[in-house]
Amino acid sequence: MLLQQVKSCYFTKMKSAITLLEAMRVKAWTKNLFVFAALLFGRVWSFPAVRETILAALGFSFIASAIYLINDSVDREKDKLHPEKQSRPIASGRLTVRRAVVVAAVLITGTMAAAWSMAPWLAIVYSVYLVEQIAYSFGLKKVVILDCILIALGFVLRALAGVAVLFDSGETISLSPWLVICTFFLATLLAFAKRRHELVSMGENAHGHRSNLKDYSVSLLDQVIGISASASIIGYSIYTVSDRTAEVVSPFLWITIPFVAYGVFRYLFIVYSMGLGGSPDKVLVRDTPLKVDLVLWVAAVAAVLAFAPAS
Repeated sequence: MLLQQVKSCYFTKMKSAITLLEAMRVKAWTKNLFVFAALLFGRVWSFPAVRETILAALGFSFIASAIYLINDSVDREKDKLHPEKQSRPIASGRLTVRRAVVVAAVLITGTMAAAWSMAPWLAIVYSVYLVEQIAYSFGLKKVVILDCILIALGFVLRALAGVAVLFDSGETISLSPWLVICTFFLATLLAFAKRRHELVSMGENAHGHRSNLKDYSVSLLDQVIGISASASIIGYSIYTVSDRTAEVVSPFLWITIPFVAYGVFRYLFIVYSMGLGGSPDKVLVRDTPLKVDLVLWVAAVAAVLAFAPAS
C-alpha cells in the first residue's frame, strides 16, 4: 500500500512538472537562438564569451517562459475558443492561474537578480523586454499592426541581449544595423503569418479569440507578409556585402544568401500551400526541409568564418 502511494505521488508530481514545462513553452526556446547572433557574426570564440552567451540565452528563455505564463493566464477564456490553444495547460484547467503566476514571478525575480549581479547591460535588455511584453499582454496586443511590431521587437531585443552580455564581459562587439533590420523583418513575417493563420483557421470565431483580428483582412496580411519577406532577404543580402561585414566578418558571407532566401520561400510555401504558420517554433521542429536548410546555413556560415577570414 505504501509503495503504491509513493508511486502515485511520484507520477502525480511528474505529470504536474510536465504540465508546467508545457505551459512554459520550452519548445519555443528555439526563438532565443537569436541571442547567439552577436557571438557568431562578431567572431568572438573565447570560452568565457560562449559561456556568457549561453547563460544569456537561458535567462531570456526563463523570462520568455514567465511572459507566456502571464499571457496565457490573461487570455485563458479566449484561448478556450481556439481549436489548438484550448488544450493549453491554463486554458484547459490543468494548471491553475495562481500557480502559473507564482512560477512566473519566481522566474522573473531569479533571472533579473542574477542578471543585475553579473551583467547589468543584459539586465537592462531583459527589463525592456519585460516591460514591452507585459504592456503587450495587458493591452497593446489589441492594437492592429502594433501587436506584430512588438513581437518583432522582442526578437531584436534577443539579438541585442547577445551584444549586451558580451559587452558586459569586456568584449568589443557591435551588431550591424542591417542584421538588426533583417531580424526585425524576419520576425514581422512570422508574426503576420501567425495572424493570417488565426484569421483563416478560426473563421467566424477569430474575433472572439483575438479582438483585433476584426481589423485585419487576409489581403492586408498577404501584402504585409510579402513586404516583410522581401525586406528580410534584402536586409540580409545588404549585410553580407557591406564593407563593414567584409572587414569584420568575411568578404565571402554573401555565399550564404541562397540558404536565407530558400528558408523564407519555404516558410511562405508552408503558410500558403500547407495552410500552416500558426506556431513558428512548431513549424521549425516539424518541417524537415526547413530544418535541413537551417543546418546548412549554419554550416555555410561556419565554413566561411573558418576558411575565409575577414580582410
